Amino acid sequence: MIFPIGDQQVHGGHRPLVSYTLIVLNLLVFLYQATLPADQLQQLVFDYGATPVVILQGQDYFTLFSSMFLHGGWMHLLGNMLFLWIFADNIEAVIGSGLFLLFYLTGGVVASGAHVFFNPGSAIPSIGASGAISAVMGAYLVMFPVSRIKVLILIFFRAIYVPAMAFLGFWIVQQLVSGYYSLGMAATEGSGGVAWWAHIGGFVFGLVSGWFFRQRFQPQKYALTA
Repeated sequence: MIFPIGDQQVHGGHRPLVSYTLIVLNLLVFLYQATLPADQLQQLVFDYGATPVVILQGQDYFTLFSSMFLHGGWMHLLGNMLFLWIFADNIEAVIGSGLFLLFYLTGGVVASGAHVFFNPGSAIPSIGASGAISAVMGAYLVMFPVSRIKVLILIFFRAIYVPAMAFLGFWIVQQLVSGYYSLGMAATEGSGGVAWWAHIGGFVFGLVSGWFFRQRFQPQKYALTA
């Protein structure tokens, strides 16, 4: 088992205030969730999670936004916040805090929209920041293709650096394969579990946005340091 623990950092640029604020906000919301009894927590998820059948009936569009601040458990939260901490700060350092916030929130909404599109019959609320974070990862791939990601190989308890292209390329292939198989499962068993198409939709949005950011802000002019 391997997971990322760091990357090469942009030297200079804007301070990643929004990136770190988003992490704090997600932590605070989850701490609030943890104080709720089981029935109230379930109601919170149904009220503020993005439920495809409800959205396609023209209701609760706000949940496309609110759902990205809810999480289903500590591991769900910590995994998302780890990826946000690693990949978001470089992008914000280059494009600035205001534009980064707009990009992040739009990526989350687009990702939720992709989940709704590919799971139109689902009555299960989708929650989590992973769609928005997938957009961040897509933009990172385009903006910093030569960056190196520090990953921990748990079985050897050893950290190594791998190219961002390899790490993120492998990640999106996993999402595509899982998303493909989830379509068949949704048709026979209903939707549930991981919102693979939110990941894919967010990543594609990130790729397109990253291309624009690369043309406009030229992130290659910034030095990367370990």
